Amino acid sequence: MTLQELVHQAASLYSDKIAVCFDECNSQPPVYYTYKTVINAASALSNFLLLHCDFQGIREIGLYCHPTVNLPSWILGILQVPAAYAPVDPDSPPVLSTHFMKKCNLKYILVEKAHISATPTLLRRFGSHLIKSTVLSTSTSLRILALGGEAFPSLTVLKSWRGVGNKTQIFNIYGITEVSSWATFYRIPEKILNSTLKCELPVQLGFPLLGTVVEVRDTNGVTIQEGNGQVFLGGRNRVCFLDGEMTVPLGTMRATGDFVTIKDGEIFFLGRKDSQIKRHGKRLNLELVQQVAEGLQQVESCAVTWYNQEKLILFMVTKNDLVKDYIFEELQKHLPSHAVPDELVLINSLPFTSHGKVDVSELNKIYLNYINLKSECKLNGKEELWEKLHHLWKSVLNLSEDALKIPDESLFLNNGGDSLKSIRLLSEIENLVGTSVPGLLEIILSSSILEIYNHILQTVFPDKDLTLSKNHAMKRKFSDVTQEETSGKSLHQESVVPLHCDNEINAFIALSRGSQILSLKTDRYLTKLGHCPSDLISQTDIQIRESLNTPPLIGKSEDPSCVVEVSEEETPVIRAEKMEFRVRWRSDTGKCVDASPLVVIPAIDKSSATVYIGSHSRIMMAVDLYSGKLKWEQILGDRIESSACVSKCGNFIVVGCYNGLVYVLKSNSGEKYWMFTTEDAVKSSATVDPTTGLLYIGSHDQHAYALDIYKKKCVWKLKCGGTVFSSPCLSLIPYHLYFATLGGFLLAINPATGDRVWKHSCGKPLFSSPRCCLQYIFIGCVDGNLLCFTHFGEQVWQFSTNEPIFSSPCTSASEQEIFFGSHDCFIYCCSMKGHLQWKFETTSRVYSTPFVFRNHNHTNEMLLAAASTDGKLWILESKSGQLQSVYELPGEVFSSPVVWESMLIIGCRNNYVYCLDLLGDKDNEVQSLEYT
Repeated sequence: MTLQELVHQAASLYSDKIAVCFDECNSQPPVYYTYKTVINAASALSNFLLLHCDFQGIREIGLYCHPTVNLPSWILGILQVPAAYAPVDPDSPPVLSTHFMKKCNLKYILVEKAHISATPTLLRRFGSHLIKSTVLSTSTSLRILALGGEAFPSLTVLKSWRGVGNKTQIFNIYGITEVSSWATFYRIPEKILNSTLKCELPVQLGFPLLGTVVEVRDTNGVTIQEGNGQVFLGGRNRVCFLDGEMTVPLGTMRATGDFVTIKDGEIFFLGRKDSQIKRHGKRLNLELVQQVAEGLQQVESCAVTWYNQEKLILFMVTKNDLVKDYIFEELQKHLPSHAVPDELVLINSLPFTSHGKVDVSELNKIYLNYINLKSECKLNGKEELWEKLHHLWKSVLNLSEDALKIPDESLFLNNGGDSLKSIRLLSEIENLVGTSVPGLLEIILSSSILEIYNHILQTVFPDKDLTLSKNHAMKRKFSDVTQEETSGKSLHQESVVPLHCDNEINAFIALSRGSQILSLKTDRYLTKLGHCPSDLISQTDIQIRESLNTPPLIGKSEDPSCVVEVSEEETPVIRAEKMEFRVRWRSDTGKCVDASPLVVIPAIDKSSATVYIGSHSRIMMAVDLYSGKLKWEQILGDRIESSACVSKCGNFIVVGCYNGLVYVLKSNSGEKYWMFTTEDAVKSSATVDPTTGLLYIGSHDQHAYALDIYKKKCVWKLKCGGTVFSSPCLSLIPYHLYFATLGGFLLAINPATGDRVWKHSCGKPLFSSPRCCLQYIFIGCVDGNLLCFTHFGEQVWQFSTNEPIFSSPCTSASEQEIFFGSHDCFIYCCSMKGHLQWKFETTSRVYSTPFVFRNHNHTNEMLLAAASTDGKLWILESKSGQLQSVYELPGEVFSSPVVWESMLIIGCRNNYVYCLDLLGDKDNEVQSLEYT
């Protein structure tokens, strides 16, 4: 009995039962078709084929489509003509697809309607032209028939999913026990379909039908019963002919190119041999890169290779060898960041094997010759390096080529550079010199163009004399402290609270970015303020609060700008009242404010709460939270991007500076109490240890420091293997201190001794600060991944976005959710298992860290404050991601918001620090607040 007869037999018995289940693994529920629906769709296709096709003995039909819920109907529709179907994968390179079509001598090919636009590329290689109609006649040798057109009113063609990476599609035909020689299916165990499938995990395969023998062999060709290997198919009565073969011995086993793992007798699919790779922490299908490149007009043909499993190389045949830069820009527009090739190589023609496949080994030889030639000829000397470095500098910073000569002392960040542009400049320089330049990213971010040039010279021309000694320059820059620095008085001082000794600890609450709350001796005061002390984590007399949050309830947003993914079992959230922003006060700092505010609320008198924040103007200031009145300001040695940290006793404010100093200022007056010198700029923000009072901070000199500010000494210093840009994170249980570096390392350190506990290489720079909870540590990476680790250094999961993550994670007090932003313009909420809860699309990149807080008007409602770089402030429901309010500041925002009661404090690049009141409908009616 044939396959189609078996399906008809099952349909006659179970007409209204489920025949096909399809799961796209996109957090949406699976789609189901009954036997009746499958049979009706198949019959409609069979009638269409018989009407429009003149077979004349030819019984092969191509099927050009992605797997969807309709695929079984289409296959059955072809089989019951009767005819054989030949699958043509839209993700395969056109050169491979046309080779296959010619080998099959196809006269007809069914194309899913969603892929009609991609068909011309395929036909151009096949030697045909596309005519747009329901039946697409191209030539006497090939006819295109569009699936999903008016000829199939009963067929519903879902939007095609372009299968790449770790996504998985499943369809299952129930009740079939054998198939005809026209087709072979794998039966998927029903338990897999009935469970929640995690797309990033391997997919379990079932057992083969129709006497097919499946073997898994290792790299030596030995059949294995456990572990990883390649699938081979064959059987006593199964024969597979390749190319021009006329006879093949029975029982011959053929390599499929599919790699699997066997565990406890079950087989799990891992990916294709040639096209599936892991790059920047993400699964990537090389054929996707090739298809996008082939879609560009300037590209005649191309091939993609994963050279030495390190570099993604795109080989192109093009008539114009001057469009290389343009093609690279177009690829950046149409590909996710992890799919953009490392290098483009122009060639005259693609090499092929005798089987008609692209010869990868020959391409590797071409690339090897290419890089050898480049290393020999690209730079003729240090003068040319200097010239081309200037060109790259102007290009990355969007400066005109006609601009004046760049001064030797020019700093990248001062000329409009930022962290993302620094990564681009690094890539361009390494492409220019043909090799990696260790430590270059740190130099770009902290040194002049002349020092960048000298650093490159040390790698490219190690025997050449340097124009300037970098070590001497650093020593001059960071060791000299002026008389003003040692004795400097604050410009404006106002005594607020008398300075106490270390053993007299004040009761206060300190709020900083990412909902981090340090609370000391404040149980009864928190109760007065409406906060529950039981929410805090007790450590003797010290409580550290990660956030004022409650467990979330995921709901579906009605706002079109909010993308929310919800399981059907969860209850929708009732939409809360809308909120409005009103400026309570603003304070002019003189220059950009990229630092995030620190808010300190004394428990005895919360009305004397203070905002501490620094600016590019070198000014560190203390501002009254409620009135905006300036309490004091202090001029430091250089610009300030570090966010302030309060000492354990509450009497000191600690902040890093670009001049390489860590300043300890008296919190009541701004007077300089102590200055600690590092060897490079300090952009990292300090973290206080509430048990010992030690302050931990990182520097661009690649070291982590533990400072005893009371004894005015450095307790320990540790080399971290890269610039420390982000802020450290302290865990009390276990007692670990976490540092991240631009070298891509995440380190766990013993806070008492400074000894390294473990070190993990994330592969790409870490601008994001680590954030820990009781179970895990989280950190964002430039490769677009949010990474999760145990406290013992084991990676648990990773969540992928489409662009770099500079935003630091923010966790809820319930430790059920993580919030963060990405350069892909989305704010994300994930579960502690790495599953997406919701994501909200903003209007620009999200650099800063979100802040979770309780709605001051509705204490049972949790909100999320976040900022995008275009100056927009977003207030979302933390449960659902629904938009509650949006406000636009008159400048870019890289500062992170901090919220206390109904006030949001944030810095802006228009030189001001803002305090905004968040008003609900009732507040708008009363309008009882005073503004200054």
